[in-house]
Amino acid sequence: MKRNKLKPVFWSAAIIVLASCAVPKVTTIKEVKEIPSLNISETIPSNGDFTGINLNTYFTDENLLELFEQVKRANPDFKIARQRVEMANSFLKRSKTQLLPSMEVGAVISGDRYGKYTMEGVGNYDTNLSSNITEQQKINTDFTPNYWMGARSNWEIDAWGKLKNKKLSAQNKFLASKEGLKLIQTDLFTDIANLYYDLITLDKRLKIYQDNYNLQKRAFEIIKAQREVGKVTELAVQQFKAQNNNWLAEIEHIKVEIVTVKQAISTLTGVYGDDIKRSEKLLDTNYDILNKNIDVDAVIHSRPDVVSNYYTLQASHADAKAARAAFYPRIDVGATFGLNSFSAETLFKPASLAGQLLGGLMVPVFNKGQLKYDFNIANSEQEIAFLNYQKSVTTAFNELQSILKQTKIFHRVLDLKQEEVKFLDKGIEVSNDLYITGYANYFELINTQKSKIQAELALLEFQHENTRNNVLLFKALGGRVE
Repeated sequence: MKRNKLKPVFWSAAIIVLASCAVPKVTTIKEVKEIPSLNISETIPSNGDFTGINLNTYFTDENLLELFEQVKRANPDFKIARQRVEMANSFLKRSKTQLLPSMEVGAVISGDRYGKYTMEGVGNYDTNLSSNITEQQKINTDFTPNYWMGARSNWEIDAWGKLKNKKLSAQNKFLASKEGLKLIQTDLFTDIANLYYDLITLDKRLKIYQDNYNLQKRAFEIIKAQREVGKVTELAVQQFKAQNNNWLAEIEHIKVEIVTVKQAISTLTGVYGDDIKRSEKLLDTNYDILNKNIDVDAVIHSRPDVVSNYYTLQASHADAKAARAAFYPRIDVGATFGLNSFSAETLFKPASLAGQLLGGLMVPVFNKGQLKYDFNIANSEQEIAFLNYQKSVTTAFNELQSILKQTKIFHRVLDLKQEEVKFLDKGIEVSNDLYITGYANYFELINTQKSKIQAELALLEFQHENTRNNVLLFKALGGRVE
């Protein structure tokens, strides 16, 4: 007797062992290449450890901070990303319920008409002739109804971790979507900041042309006075007029660029075109941050793009494990309990109580090819996720190192360019005096004006590039946007 009782257990174990022999192995998560130390040409004196930065302390311009708030309120891309986070959260909550038994409560009404030459028809007719049943137990042989009211439950026992890994995958995808939202927010903020400082740069460029045009007009008055007394020819007057017109054209072109940038900012902030409030100051380099000891590994793994790819990798690994677990037998437990009767009059009687317990073990056989392809796809997705993760780490490191190097170079270049502008400012005064006293000709006067405006524009260009570099530094250092 004992040997007979053990046979089902033996055969079940044998089936599981045979099934597990053909189950492939999940690839272990690879480690990213070791992150080297920063290679910066010159060392900066240490001033404590870098502990991170946030948006409101790095960017202090009130007008820019207001634009950031408008982005969060109205930018459609940001709103779409928030909805994707909500979707990922719903997937996570759904995956948690898959570990629990399902429960349905309801009622079912059906009816059958059996032929006289069917087993059910003959059986019902014969049952009604039995002397062991009451009138209420007799079956309507013309049309046999069936009433059921109760609860049904089904539960897949997660013996191999399939559902658990699906839940883990959903959890990591939710975390990845949250980091993705931060990444979109950071990208939008850096885009807005760059456009904002583009606008300020255009304002400054416009002022340079306007100021130099006013200076040129003074020089032009000198030239006209000189022509009246015969000291210069009409050629000098015409050349000054040509240069004046050139600068006036540049002024009008800058105004067009200002309109274009305003429109781009309005689009990102999700509003119809309007004037953009702005200051007159570009973003200075925060040397206090650069004088800190930077833990490169910690900074890189605080960036939302890197963290998002890390969670995506973890999710893909869990998906591969879930695909592997699908090769094992599926174990289901079911139960039904309620009232069941073939007549409405007896449905609510205690004798109509009925129940059923059901257990099942299903081994995949002919669909193993499909399961194998699903597993191979999951494994490839894990490899792709790792490559994206490694790529984001490499990109983050090179970006940080490049920006820090450029920041130091810009610092030196700006000092030199500022001195150049000062020299040329002095040169304008000298050239005017020399021209009046006859020691310089009008060509030298024109060239001095050109050199000054070119130097001022070059200085502004470097200041603008330095500002854009510092905007990118916020992202490269994993700046917090919350």
